[in-house]
Amino acid sequence: MIIQSCPIPKFNFEMISLGHGSGGQLTQQLLKSGVFEVLKNDILDQQHDGAFFRLTGAVAFSTDSYVISPIFFPGGNIGDLAVNGTVNDLAMCGSCPKYLSLAFIIEEGLLMEKFWQVLVRIKEAAERANVQIVTGDTKVVEKGKGDQLFINTSGIGLIHPKAQIHHNHIVPGDQIIISGNIATHGIAIMSVRKGLEFETTIQSDTINLNHTTAKLLDGFGNAIKFFRDPTRGGLASVLNEVAAVTHWGYDIDQQLIPIEEQVEGACELLGLDPLYVANEGIFVAIVQKEAAGDFLELLRLDANGRNAAIIGAVTCEHPGKVVMKSRIGGRRIVTPLTGEQLPRIC
Repeated sequence: MIIQSCPIPKFNFEMISLGHGSGGQLTQQLLKSGVFEVLKNDILDQQHDGAFFRLTGAVAFSTDSYVISPIFFPGGNIGDLAVNGTVNDLAMCGSCPKYLSLAFIIEEGLLMEKFWQVLVRIKEAAERANVQIVTGDTKVVEKGKGDQLFINTSGIGLIHPKAQIHHNHIVPGDQIIISGNIATHGIAIMSVRKGLEFETTIQSDTINLNHTTAKLLDGFGNAIKFFRDPTRGGLASVLNEVAAVTHWGYDIDQQLIPIEEQVEGACELLGLDPLYVANEGIFVAIVQKEAAGDFLELLRLDANGRNAAIIGAVTCEHPGKVVMKSRIGGRRIVTPLTGEQLPRIC
C-alpha cells in the first residue's frame, strides 16, 4: 500500500476526537506529528496564521471544496483529489500553480490511520504537481455532523507568458479537443457505491494536468482559446456553458469521443449518459483550426493525452446550442444538465 513509503508515527490515539479541533495540546500533536511533518516546507514551517511569499506578474486564484463519498475509491482518495482539483482549475486558467492552502473539516471518530493515508496522498499529489502547501486550517465537528472528512483547497498560480485563455477569443472553425477518455472518475465512484464488478477495476482518472497544459502553452500560445476540466456535469456541461457565453454553436461527433468500453457499459447499466458524468483527469481545449492537428499530436505524446481526440468544431449554426451527431448518423441537441445526476462525486 501507498502508506508503506511513509509509515504512520506512534500516536497515543487511534481516532480523531473533538479535542483535536480545540486548538490545544491535541491539536498541536495532530498538526506537528501529522500535517506539518508530512507536508513540511520552508513556508509551512513558519506555522503562522498565513503564508509569506513573493509573486511577480499576473496570477490566477482558485478555490474548491471536496465532499466526495466515499473518501477512498479506486485510483485515489479525497486527499489527492483535492490537490489535483485545485491545481487543474489553475492550469485551466493558463497558469502554472505555485501555492495551495489546505483546510480539513474532520468528523469526530475518523480513524487516524485513514487520515494519515489522506495526508500521504496529499503529499504525493503536491510533489507531482510541483506545488507547495503553505497554510491551512483544521476543524473537528461532532459525529453525525460531517461525513468523515471534507477538504477545502485554494491555490495561486502565475499566468503562463504565452497564455491568452478567454472565451471571447473563440470563433467559428475552432476545433474542440478532449484530452482523454470521458466518464471514468464518476463510474469509478459509482462502482464502489453500487458494488459493481468488472473484468478489471475502473479507476478514477484523478491526476494533475498542469505540466501537460504548460507544454501545450509553450508550443501553441494564443492558438489555445479555451481550457476547462469537465468535472461535475461532465463534457456536456462544459460545452453548454461556453456555448451560452460565446453565443456560437458547438458541433460534436459521438463516434469521436473517447470512452473506455467498460465505462460505457457501466453507464448503460446505471442509466447514465456519459456526457454528463464527472471527470477529474482530462480537459477540454478549444484551439485555432490551423494549429489543432499539431496540438493534438503534441498532446498525444504526453502521458495525460494518449487518448486525446478532436471531437468537433465551433460553428455559426444553432447559436448557443450544443449539437451531437450520433453513431447512427442522427443529430440531437445536448441540453444542459438539470438537477444532480451523481451526488457527492467530487
